[in-house]
Amino acid sequence: MQVQIAALCDSAADYNGKLCLLGVFDTIVAGKLPAVHPQCSVALRLTYRREKEGTHSLQISFLDAEGKAIVPPVETNFEVPVSTGVAPVASRNLILNIQQLPFQTEGAYSIEISIDGKQKASLPLQVQVLPGNS
Repeated sequence: MQVQIAALCDSAADYNGKLCLLGVFDTIVAGKLPAVHPQCSVALRLTYRREKEGTHSLQISFLDAEGKAIVPPVETNFEVPVSTGVAPVASRNLILNIQQLPFQTEGAYSIEISIDGKQKASLPLQVQVLPGNS
């Protein structure tokens, strides 16, 4: 299973298998700290071969620069559907909507994405304070 697209964005939707992203970003600018980002989404597009059909586990972790979780990791299972066509490769979109994401400090963060216990993607995220507001 491969991660074809991994993005942090303002919002995402799946329209009949099409992954629609709005406002992809990698930097949050806060007025002051601690800060809370009100709403965002992690959007994934996975590609897989028929032999990967079935139930798989997904874990998404939000980590600070020291590798410590800023919120509990999101863990869930998802189904890779049985293909009905003749194509050897299929795709699946997964979207995680997040509200009230807290940040205590300025600096580098990351979003780590694992499938079946193996890291598949890492998204960098930078948190900055508006100049003159620190």
